[in-house]
Amino acid sequence: MSLDATINKASVLIEALPYLQSFRGHTFLIKMGGSAMEDPNLVRKVMRDIVFLEVAGINPVIVHGGGKAISAAMKEAGLDAKFIGGFRVTTPEAIEIVEQTLSHTINPGLVEMISEFGGKAHGIPGTDVFVGRRIQATDDDGQQVDIGRVGEAVSCQLGLALQHIHAETVPVISPLAAEEETGKPLNVNADLAAACLAKALKATKLVYLSDVPGILSDPADQSTLIPSINRSEANELIANGTISGGMLPKIHSALDSLDNGVGKVHFIDGRTPHSLLLEIFTRSGVGTEIVS
Repeated sequence: MSLDATINKASVLIEALPYLQSFRGHTFLIKMGGSAMEDPNLVRKVMRDIVFLEVAGINPVIVHGGGKAISAAMKEAGLDAKFIGGFRVTTPEAIEIVEQTLSHTINPGLVEMISEFGGKAHGIPGTDVFVGRRIQATDDDGQQVDIGRVGEAVSCQLGLALQHIHAETVPVISPLAAEEETGKPLNVNADLAAACLAKALKATKLVYLSDVPGILSDPADQSTLIPSINRSEANELIANGTISGGMLPKIHSALDSLDNGVGKVHFIDGRTPHSLLLEIFTRSGVGTEIVS
C-alpha cells in the first residue's frame, strides 16, 4: 500500500473523530428490515458495523423485522400468507409461527453474528419489551376487518433493555408485543415498534436500515436522494405525493419520534457496504436524515 493510501485511511479516522466524541455514551436505535435481512452476508456486515459502534462507546439497540422469513415458514407449515391494508392476517396458528421465526430463529442468529465479531449481545423477545393493543385493518372497500393477533405498540417496558445497555451489551429485540389485557403475543409493525422504543429510550438516533436508499425527490430515480429534510419539507413531500405508500407510516413515525425526544432519524440502504458507519461518521452521509 502506498503512503498516500495510508494517509487517506488516517484522514477517514480523523473525519470520524468529532462524531465519536459527540456520540460516546449515547443510544442509537437501529431497525433492520427489508431485503437487507435476506442475504446473510449483508447481515453479517451490518452486525460487524454494530460491533464497531459498541466498541466506540455507543449503545446500539436493534429491533429487527423478518416478514419474508415468516411467509416462508408459514408456507412450509401449509398456511397462506394473507395481507389486508398492508397488515399480515395473523391467526392463532400464524402467531405461533411468527413468534417462533422472530424470537427463536432470526433473533438468536443476529446475536450469534455479533458474538462472532467479538461483540456482546442479548436477544430479548419483544413481548418482554412492548405492550400492545389489537388493531383492525381497512380493506379495499373501506371496511374495518379483524386481522387476528395484530397490534400496535403503545408503550415499552424498559427494564431489560436498560439492563443490557448499562452492561454494554447490545439488546436485540423482536417485533412482538404483549397484549395489554391478556399478555398474549401480538404481531406488530417493526418500524412502528422501533419508533416506540426509540421514544421511550430518548435515543440520539433512530436509524431505519432497509432496502431503499432514503427519500427520493423522484421515486423512480435513485440519483435524486435527498440528504436532509426538516419537518416542513417532509410534510410538503407528503402533500405533493413524493412520499407515499409504505414510506408514509415510516415518515409519520419519524416525525412523531422527533417530537418525543429522539435526536435525528435516518433512512439508509443496508445493502450498501458500511452504510451505517458512513451515515453516522461522515459529513455527507449516504442516506436521508430527518431533523426537527
